[in-house]
Amino acid sequence: MAPPSIDPLVDQPMSSGRKEVSLSAFAFLFSEIVQYHLQRVSDTNELELKLEEAGAHVGRRVLELLAYREKPTRRETRLNGILTFIQNNVWKNLFGRSADSLEIYNDDEYMISDRDVLVNRFISVPKDYQGMNCASFVAGVVKGCLESAGFDAQVSAYDAPTADDGHYSVARTNFLVKVDANVLEREQSF
Repeated sequence: MAPPSIDPLVDQPMSSGRKEVSLSAFAFLFSEIVQYHLQRVSDTNELELKLEEAGAHVGRRVLELLAYREKPTRRETRLNGILTFIQNNVWKNLFGRSADSLEIYNDDEYMISDRDVLVNRFISVPKDYQGMNCASFVAGVVKGCLESAGFDAQVSAYDAPTADDGHYSVARTNFLVKVDANVLEREQSF
C-alpha cells in the first residue's frame, strides 16, 4: 500500500490541462515586487540585485517542483542537460513557451536568449533608474534553478539590440550564464 500524499497539488501531473495565471494578475504582482524593492534601495544595481535574489527563491522552488513532477527518478548531472531543461521546461511552465535559444560561447559561458521577456513587457522605469532591467528577476530564476541542481553560476540579464528593417530596437534579452570553475572540473571528469 502506497503512503498517502502529503500535498495532492504536488502529485498532479503538469500536463493535465492548461493552468495559467491571468496576465494582469501576474503583471500586478510583479509590479508590487518591483515597487516593494524600489522603496528599499538607493540605485539601479541594488534594485537589480534584489530582483535577482527574489527570482532565485522562485527558481529553486520551480526546479524542485518540475523535477518532482516530470522526472522524479532522474537528476540532471550534466551542464548541457540542466540548461536545456531550463530553456525548455522551466520557461514553458513559467512563461508559456520555450526560450528562443541556448548558445555556448566558451567552456564556461552560455547564453539563453528570449525575444519577449514577460517581466519587461509592462514595466515603466522611473527616471532615477534608467537602464534598469527587470529581467534580473528571470536571471535570478535561472540562477536559483542552477544552484538547486548543484551547478554554481553567475547569471546576468542584459538587453541586446536587434536589427529590424534597418532600425535598432531592444527586442531581445540575453541571460549570460558564467559557470564556476568547480562545475567545469566536474564536467570534465565525466
